[in-house]
This record gives sequence, C-alpha cells and structure tokens, in this order.
Amino acid sequence: MVFGQVVIGPPGSGKTTYCNGMSQFLQLIGRKVAVINLDPANDSLPYDCAVNIEDLIKLSDVMAQHNLGPNGGLVYCMDYLEKNIEWLQSKLEPLLKDHYFLFDFPGQVELFFLHSNAKNVIMKLIKKLDLRLTAIHLVDAHLCSDSSKYVSALLLSLSTMLHMELPHINVLSKIDLIESYGKLDFNLDFYTDVEDLSYLQNYLDQDPRTAKYRKLTKELCDVIEEFGLVNFSTLDIQDKESVGSLVKLIDRTNGYIFAGIDASAVEFSKIAIRPIDNDPYRYPFFTNHSFLFLFC
Repeated sequence: MVFGQVVIGPPGSGKTTYCNGMSQFLQLIGRKVAVINLDPANDSLPYDCAVNIEDLIKLSDVMAQHNLGPNGGLVYCMDYLEKNIEWLQSKLEPLLKDHYFLFDFPGQVELFFLHSNAKNVIMKLIKKLDLRLTAIHLVDAHLCSDSSKYVSALLLSLSTMLHMELPHINVLSKIDLIESYGKLDFNLDFYTDVEDLSYLQNYLDQDPRTAKYRKLTKELCDVIEEFGLVNFSTLDIQDKESVGSLVKLIDRTNGYIFAGIDASAVEFSKIAIRPIDNDPYRYPFFTNHSFLFLFC
C-alpha cells in the first residue's frame, strides 16, 4: 500500500512550488518522496522528478503536429497518457516499496471537472498499484480579496470534488501574501469555514458591478451551501508549522496515520478523531537544531 497526493488547481495557484516545498518537508521528516510530473507544459522544474511525462509526450510537439492550442493540446496529452497508462505504471512500480508519491498535474481546470481522462489515469493507478491518494486542490488566496472571484473559486472547488471522487482537501495557497492584496471584506475564518454565504451575497448586492447578477449569485451560493462539502485549509509553503499541519490533515484523509498499525476498529477510530494539534505521531519537528527548513 502506497500513499501520496494528487496536486491540482488553476494556473498560478502554486502547484509546482507546493510539490517542491512539500517534497523537501517530507524528506526532512524521514519519508522517501517521488515527485511525478504529469504536466507536459512544465519544462522548468525546481525539483528532481522521479517520473516526467515529457519522456512520453510534450505539449509543444502536440501543438505543432496537430495544430492545437495549449488547452486542446493538454487534453490530447492526458488522453494519450490514459491510453499509455502501462508506461506510467512501469515507471512507478520500482518506487512502490518505500516511496511517498506527489503527482504534479497541469493547471487546466477543465481536466478535473469536465473531462474524464485525468480522473481515469488516477483511478487506474489506484486500482493497479493499490495507491491511497488525497487530492490537494490549491486556490490562490488572493481570490478572497474579490468576493465574486471567491464565489467562482467555491464553485470550482465543489465541481472538482464531485468529479474527482477522491479524499479531498481544498487549500488557500500563498496565505502569507494575503495582506498584500488589500483588506478582506470579512475575517479569514469566514473564507476558510464557508458556513454562511448570505453575508457574501449581501455584500455583492451593494456592488453595482455584481448587483445585476443577484439571482445568479444567490443560486450559486445556495448550491454550494446545500452540498456542504467545501472548506479550506491555509498554507504558507515556507512555514514549517503551516506545512506540518497540512501534512497531518492529509495523512488522516489518505490513511497514512494507520500505516503499520495492527489494531482494532475501535483503536483506529480513536486515532482518527484525535485532535490534530496534539498529534506528534510521526513528526519530529526539527528537535535537532542542525536541521534548517530553507527554500531556494
């Protein structure tokens, strides 16, 4: 049984930076990490990847050969990867024994709520290789500074959750920069908890740019609240405590906290409901002062 993360999100949300920082953090706490780049347009990687889709197919070649734009080219690449899933499986099999996987996917959001190819790739790997994966959906925290964009982010997050059918964590990335985008209309907890969007609707009704979409906004907010699935964790990828808190949450969702534990269902339940803040089970948070958590 192998554990890992499927890292997705819109362009500019910080997926590659996340994979770089997360891989460093996991290695510092003792895990062997394999980063798998499945973005055929990402030709400038800050990390060493164990598997690179560009060894199979390149977006630039697809665009040139088939006269496609970048969006159509990415869909083609994912279709091609699905049809050649044995190639990816053969690359991953030598890593199964002792590695933790980070899958770095493209930023084209249609791949994760409209098309089925990326989902099919993930599901085939889960079935064939017995993987336990959590989807990490990154959303740039700057969207909180614009209420209408925040509603769009909520809808995208919900659509992606329903389409992917994986254990799922939505993350507001670059949270350390949120103050630079201007004062928020509400406190940060409002944006992370997503509990009562009527306040957001009232605020949008007062804006002449969005007031004419009042009915549409209300219907969208009602859909989001009726499902009751969307909330956000926050992340500053350069802060070890922020990354550590997120790792603990991820480990609960994909079952890593149960790895190697031989216990009854009752004991598993006790572990699962244990408060996250009091969970030192696998995280020697740099008690040895010789460790430095740095990003270049």
